[in-house]
Amino acid sequence: MKIEILGDRIACEQDFHKQLAQALGVQKYYGHNLDALWDLLSTSVERPAYLVWTNSAMSKKVLGDTFEKIVAILERVRLQDEGFGWEDKFTYNLD
Repeated sequence: MKIEILGDRIACEQDFHKQLAQALGVQKYYGHNLDALWDLLSTSVERPAYLVWTNSAMSKKVLGDTFEKIVAILERVRLQDEGFGWEDKFTYNLD
């Protein structure tokens, strides 16, 4: 599954969460915060999952420290799947 986040359409943290929830079809139950992001990506997303964040540099400028927190969660999920030795795992790319 490919998940695309459009960085040029992010003006605040909630924009990221809205895009993610819509891409995954989880708008009704997703919590739209960093804890919910971890919960969703670490346990509820079917593998393999590949998240591509286009124009991520624009998001980084807008989100600042929150961008780094989101990326840390993405990396933590990636490392978790790698640690489990799963062939089908979560990966991401910041374009």
